[in-house]
Amino acid sequence: MFVVLLNYIAPIEEIDYVLPDHADWLTKQYQHGHFLASGRRNPRVGGVIITRPMARGKLDALLATDPFCVKHMAKYEVIEFSPTRTAPELRAVNEAVVH
Repeated sequence: MFVVLLNYIAPIEEIDYVLPDHADWLTKQYQHGHFLASGRRNPRVGGVIITRPMARGKLDALLATDPFCVKHMAKYEVIEFSPTRTAPELRAVNEAVVH
């Protein structure tokens, strides 16, 4: 699984202009089953995405299609982790925990 930290590198006014396109992109990733959670960081310096388990190359390819990336408005820090404990609500998506 991955936690992706988005860090805005463009002024927030420009971010707000592209935000609807980014939201559409997120919707598509949820429809395809790639993401588990996402949202704004506080303070508003970027966002956070928690993904389902996938190959790192696939995640990198997905992130490259984010309008924030395409328009060079955000940088991404990708943190890979192997969850060894999961809340009951998330066990179905954690391939590392034996059910």
